[in-house]
Amino acid sequence: MPRAEETAMIIVKQLNLDPLKMKRCTLLPEGTPYPGDPPSKRSARSLDLAYQRDGPRIEAAFRRYFFRASPEQEHDSYLLIVGHSNVIRYLILRALQLPPAAWTRLNLNHGSITWLTVWPSGYVTLRCLGDSGFMPVTEITHRRPSPAKSVSN
Repeated sequence: MPRAEETAMIIVKQLNLDPLKMKRCTLLPEGTPYPGDPPSKRSARSLDLAYQRDGPRIEAAFRRYFFRASPEQEHDSYLLIVGHSNVIRYLILRALQLPPAAWTRLNLNHGSITWLTVWPSGYVTLRCLGDSGFMPVTEITHRRPSPAKSVSN
């Protein structure tokens, strides 16, 4: 995840955070978190193998990072996850208790910000999804290039 690690270091520097508190998580690399709806154009066998390989790992990331605070917690806590789009889209849907198969229906710009709040009651709020308004329009990219930018052979 070199791009995600580079992005994390930029964030740490800009927010003046302690880089020693940054942790690399082996559960968060990009992958196929769940069989998508609509399905990918890849072969059914390829998709099934990718899901079998990646799905349990990405679900484990959800279970590790998304939970209610303990009743004893007196102050807000924050967790910043820097990762790739497939994983983030899946985590969002799981946190909102929406069908995880819909992850293929969401599109996030590279470098965008998504913000979820998990309230002490367990209620989850999606504050923003894929916000990239802080970037110049000319620098915004996403997983599917627009037809004007595609290269033909």
